[in-house]
Amino acid sequence: MYDGVYKYSLETILDHVNICNKRFSEIHNPIDFIATDYGKTLLDSIVTRLQAIGESLKNTSRKNNLLQTNYPEMEWNKIIRFRDFISHHYEMLDYEIVYEICEDYLPKLEVVIKTELGKF
Repeated sequence: MYDGVYKYSLETILDHVNICNKRFSEIHNPIDFIATDYGKTLLDSIVTRLQAIGESLKNTSRKNNLLQTNYPEMEWNKIIRFRDFISHHYEMLDYEIVYEICEDYLPKLEVVIKTELGKF
């Protein structure tokens, strides 16, 4: 079911992805996240957006499973579980994993969300 709420959720996710990408553009290797106070601020701000992405996906998947159905190659459950991890175990967060997510997985998510938005 393609409706306004679904579209808004996709737009919100894309906005979070774009902000992550902008902030991540200043990070050139994982250690940049912890080498300076500014890097730590970027890490915190990116992680907050990743948490918001996971929450949006969690809520969207409760209402329908269009993303999961249309893009089974994406690891939707891992994205949602990462949101839960951030929320409940932030002190155990690994900056290298955040780097990997931003480097490898956010670009794929961006393509999927843009493709899905193109259906409207």
